[in-house]
Amino acid sequence: MAETALIVGASGIVGSATARRMADEGWRVLGLARRPLPQPGVTPVAADLQDPASLQAALAEHRPDVVVLATWLRQPTEAENIRVNAGMVRNLLDALCSAGSVRHVALVTGLKHYLGPFEAYSAGHPPETPLREDQPRLDLPNFYYDQEDAVFAAAARDGFTWSVHRPHTIIGRAVGNAMNIGGTLAVYATLCRETGRPFRFPGSQMQWDGLSDLTDARLLASHILWAATTPAAVNQAFNVVNGDVVRWRGLWGRLAEWFDLAPAEFDGETRPLEPQLADAGPVWREIAARDGLAEPDIGRLASAWHTDLDLGRPIEVVTDMSRSRRLGFTGYQPTEDAFRDLFEAMRRDRLIP
Repeated sequence: MAETALIVGASGIVGSATARRMADEGWRVLGLARRPLPQPGVTPVAADLQDPASLQAALAEHRPDVVVLATWLRQPTEAENIRVNAGMVRNLLDALCSAGSVRHVALVTGLKHYLGPFEAYSAGHPPETPLREDQPRLDLPNFYYDQEDAVFAAAARDGFTWSVHRPHTIIGRAVGNAMNIGGTLAVYATLCRETGRPFRFPGSQMQWDGLSDLTDARLLASHILWAATTPAAVNQAFNVVNGDVVRWRGLWGRLAEWFDLAPAEFDGETRPLEPQLADAGPVWREIAARDGLAEPDIGRLASAWHTDLDLGRPIEVVTDMSRSRRLGFTGYQPTEDAFRDLFEAMRRDRLIP
């Protein structure tokens, strides 16, 4: 009998890729969300992670073998991020405890584990790079740490194994996602072409010149499946990146080319996207109406605030994947191809013209 995976956040950038990958591999896939979207091969489960009674009722008939936690809710302070997001992990695992079916839980976090929470992102003494999984936690409140601790406590109580997956900036298709660099850059490029404004790199000189790596959501999905089915990989945390490194000064022009744009020369000045896109909603609605796009709300395609965080960092960030490689994970995804695949999918799905 096929194993069952419960994907929490199945409509998000990571959850949707993981649901597709596991369904393609023959798993029975349950997709939990407050408002589940139809997805091929995924059985929807509607529940509110902040409501224990809702979870108990929604999960009563299900006995998942593997749980993938790929969701979070952004809050105004890190204290609230901790309260809400760690609480959601505890609520879910408490609701599954009585069934006794769960053998593995995969938690998706990210490189803020090393760089600090949003309130102190890249502040203070920069971490040693390339980032390695054995680097100690920062002496800062961080909801990733509290989510991990909630998983560790439930694992000790219920006897399941776990894995933690720390991607860098994720490239993937999702609508309504809070952290979506690919969708944000696609919207920005489309607006530049529409309005004639220069397609200028919005980030810092350090990010323009320095090395960086990124994570394709499809590769992350493969990594999650690998960790859940590889005995040697359990009870470990892993960095997950594409396997190549890029410099934005080289990548930017190739992204511009896909949109038939000439990239503007970078003059070293940081020009964040959030203020640039703040008043772009009406223009986007006009484009959507004219070209028959599926999503007229620019806020559901672009998350400029998060793209600004990543592209505006004053430090170089690259990631070590030796732990996964030593255990046999060989997945690789060229970053430029990841962007191009995403842009093609967004055009095919009528998200960009």
